[in-house]
Amino acid sequence: MGLLQTFEQNAIFYYLSLGLLGLIVGSFLNVVIYRLPIMLQKNWRTECLSFLEQDEPQQTAVEPFNLSQPRSRCPSCKQAITALENIPIISYIFLSGRCRHCRSPISIRYPLIELLSAALALIIAFKFGVSLQTGLAVIFTWVLICLTMIDIDTQLLPDSITLPLLWLALFASLFNVFVDPETAIIGALAGYLSLWCVFWLFKLITGKEGMGYGDFKLLAAIGALLGWQLLPLVIILSAFVGAVTGLSMIVFNGQSKHQAIPFGPYLSIAAFIALIWGEKINSSYLQFVGL
Repeated sequence: MGLLQTFEQNAIFYYLSLGLLGLIVGSFLNVVIYRLPIMLQKNWRTECLSFLEQDEPQQTAVEPFNLSQPRSRCPSCKQAITALENIPIISYIFLSGRCRHCRSPISIRYPLIELLSAALALIIAFKFGVSLQTGLAVIFTWVLICLTMIDIDTQLLPDSITLPLLWLALFASLFNVFVDPETAIIGALAGYLSLWCVFWLFKLITGKEGMGYGDFKLLAAIGALLGWQLLPLVIILSAFVGAVTGLSMIVFNGQSKHQAIPFGPYLSIAAFIALIWGEKINSSYLQFVGL
């Protein structure tokens, strides 16, 4: 409680601390976004070979690959990146967006994710103040950023992220952080089953799979956090944003209408909108229709 009181008494310190933490977490999210899919692919390969009773190909001096090893390297010259070259935002500006050794360009995506992690955390803090709601919402949002980028890159929503997110939301409901346990459980069930039904209806009509099971689990986690009452808003917003984005890519980028589009990013965007402005949007709609 002492730390919370300190933050309440010094709002500037609170927001600066949260913004700095957001930059640091954003830097870590960049690591997870890049490395976790590779780690999963390696594990899947090992499991497949084990199932087929085949041995792994003999390789010499295989370097461990996880979230902490090996050290980050320039993808062009393979030179290890030092701690001073890995300071969020500052290093990118100081290096002019280029590798110090080979001068190859560094993707602008890295500092943008760091800035996004800090900016969304501050928006949440302005909305909920110094509270458990802010802590839970910030963690949830950071995870959504990670899932969004992984889905864009690989069209995967890993169980190793979506399922802990679901359990976190259900656990938080025990303390009524956003909703009570009954509302959270119904929200999780409704979130999963709504997309599950859409998936099977689409498959029965077209013979194709319109989305992955990761989308079901992600919406279940969102339903557990926000409650079933905000799920219609999340689904409508995500479908609208997805449709507009898909049509824009077809019209302006010449993308094939048959090309798969990840749905996770649209669910994440809709979930954040519902988290911050969902109750106001619902109230405005009910007033508009006279209810």
